[in-house]
Amino acid sequence: MQSRPADAAGGDLPETDATVTASRALLGIIARSMVPALESVSLPQFRVLVVLSSSGPLRMGVLAEKLGVTISTFTRTADRLVTGGWARRESNPDNRREVLLALTDAGRGLVNTVTEHRRLLIEDVLLRMAPADRQQLGDALTAFADAAGEPAASDLLVLGL
Repeated sequence: MQSRPADAAGGDLPETDATVTASRALLGIIARSMVPALESVSLPQFRVLVVLSSSGPLRMGVLAEKLGVTISTFTRTADRLVTGGWARRESNPDNRREVLLALTDAGRGLVNTVTEHRRLLIEDVLLRMAPADRQQLGDALTAFADAAGEPAASDLLVLGL
């Protein structure tokens, strides 16, 4: 664990509590946006759909690696997604011995529905804020995201993100 900086008085940063509270609010929004998807797929399955949505068709081994799981665990997940109509297996046009997993229209639609629902929930909160506060928040969140860096796939997998 990294050491944490302290404020000038030597205590915890005062912004920490506000950020933890805001993170709970955002997790609540994420949870509400996921409700329709969780009626059809599990969190790990949804994460696969999100990865495929952002990257396009991938080899099973590459997907398993991105998700931090073994290929045998991932194969069962892929089987369920294919059976449910959320994904399909297809031949790699560059190497016919390889099999890729790709989103179906239904899989892409599910990801888009969750993403749009999440955007609307966030926008609803933002519209309750004064315009100047929204601008400050946008600047602060950009700085926060830059400082935090990209989360590891294994960290996001727990939440199905």
